[in-house]
Order: sequence, then structure tokens, then C-alpha cells
Amino acid sequence: MTEEKEMWTIDELVSMTDTVQQTDIEWQGKSLQIQWCELVESEEPKLEIPADDVPEAEQTEYYKKVAGERVMAMIKKGNEKSPDTATISSDNWGSLPTTLRWNISSVILGAAQPENFTNG
Repeated sequence: MTEEKEMWTIDELVSMTDTVQQTDIEWQGKSLQIQWCELVESEEPKLEIPADDVPEAEQTEYYKKVAGERVMAMIKKGNEKSPDTATISSDNWGSLPTTLRWNISSVILGAAQPENFTNG
């Protein structure tokens, strides 16, 4: 028996750019609630792409910076839409432990799919 795949509608996808997503992540034995909102193209951070002849280490730094700015833009948008449940901000992001920031970034950028993910 074949399972029926659930398919996105265009309206559902478009609504994701207005929907604050929240989840709890586990770090060092405790939970932290995070929130974010998907971006539209005009909200994406704008940075110049490095030339092909730039050393690999510099290219890696560039892509890390882009990912960090994208995550912060998604968190900021979520916080603007739902300020009462905001936990992370641009003011405290740089002070968080690096491993926690990587964990948060992975969840937000979709590299990890938390079991309790809700898009509501």
C-alpha cells in the first residue's frame, strides 16, 4: 500500500512568510524556546559574493556570515510579529555560546527537523 504524500499549496507556502514558527530546542539539559519567520527575497541579507579566485577560507567565512545574518533576520522578523514570546535578539545573539548558536541556526535553516516542530 502506498502512502499518500502531503503536498504544499502555493497559498500555504506564501503564508509561511507571515507565520511565526516556534519550537523548543534542548541544550545542556534544558529547553529554550526559539521563534522565527521565513523571509521573502527582498528581506534576505544582501552581501557581495566573493570572486572565484578568493581563497577557500575567505569563502567559508563569507558563507558563515551570510548564514548568520539570515538566521538573525528570520529571528528579528519573528520577534517583530510576536514580541511577547521573543527570547533571542540581535542584542543577545553575539553573547550566546557558539554551540548553542549553531544549534539554533541548524533548526532555523532546516538542517535539523525538531520532533516538536509546529508551524502555527
